[in-house]
Amino acid sequence: MRITAAVTEARGGPFVLSELELGELRDDELLVEISAAGICHTDLICRDQWIPVPLPAVLGHEGAGVVLAVGAGVSKVAVGERVGLTFDSCGSCPCCLRAKPSYCHSFFEHNFAATRASDETSALSRGDEIVGGHFFGQSSFATASVARERNVVGIESHIPLDVVAPFGCGIQTGAGAVLNTLAVPPGASLAVFGTGAVGIAAVLAGVIAGASTIIGVDLLPARLALAAELGATAVIDARSTDPVEEIMRLTGHGVDFALETTGAPAVLRAAVDCLAPLGTACVIGAPRQGTEVALDVNTILTGGRTVRGVVEGDSVPQLFIPALVRHWEQGRFPVERLMRFYDFDAIEQAVADAQSGATIKPVLRMSSSVGVPS
Repeated sequence: MRITAAVTEARGGPFVLSELELGELRDDELLVEISAAGICHTDLICRDQWIPVPLPAVLGHEGAGVVLAVGAGVSKVAVGERVGLTFDSCGSCPCCLRAKPSYCHSFFEHNFAATRASDETSALSRGDEIVGGHFFGQSSFATASVARERNVVGIESHIPLDVVAPFGCGIQTGAGAVLNTLAVPPGASLAVFGTGAVGIAAVLAGVIAGASTIIGVDLLPARLALAAELGATAVIDARSTDPVEEIMRLTGHGVDFALETTGAPAVLRAAVDCLAPLGTACVIGAPRQGTEVALDVNTILTGGRTVRGVVEGDSVPQLFIPALVRHWEQGRFPVERLMRFYDFDAIEQAVADAQSGATIKPVLRMSSSVGVPS
């Protein structure tokens, strides 16, 4: 099958639209016509080789579309079904069996190897050249994509695919950190460092959870203004104000929970330093491999504070994404406010707007049929 895909040819290079051949499905795979795909920070750091995804490859891991075909072993997904795509996992390791698939023991092989985890092959080619695919089990910067039952989620016919596509990674990551990982209780205090897509999804989840204090921290005034509109009770411009000092001033003793979404070591230090005793800081932002951070051991020790990593919001996507969709339907999770939509061939403009901060969450539309209700 011939498809059009945005190929990342080399480290730091542009996303180049190319004609590729997509091979036949394996028994455990399904073919999805991609209607829309969000652009995530992880796509860009993999392009830049902060995480060593083999290139050339097709990235993209927030896809949504319609199932065109299924392999002989697929039983839970049918042709014609509308689906969102999310991360992949093995299903059989100790973490998967504990309903923690985002900590799958084979997470790298299933999401970053650019090949099938089972046999290190790729469904994508260009003439005699193999092109890396299966990024997050999907490689959805393309007009069609191969996925597996484990990384698709059914989407009802009245839900717009271009809005739900980013739920597959960034949106569920921010919201899940609040609702799943931390299980923030009513009345708690929460600081969110970085009010991009992940951070504002966390702010919205904080509102849903009933947090009484939600503090957004960022360098971009427009993002802080939107965070305030969507439920942050206070915002801090870190260009001019020390966030730790201001959080201590606002709360008197620090926050119960803090999220670090930027990947910057200094910001992680601030997220830990602003915690109240017994508080928890979540590491969400991904830096270059090998990045280290200095923390004051006594800050953690004497206050009983916790620092932990969070991948994909501790989500079981087939349960959590539908729950987020219900919140969206009820008007409690208006993440479309973060999004700007681009035609597929404008992918480089979408990336530039994301990197400049002009757009919080770019979403590519591969076709005009994205399921937006009239």
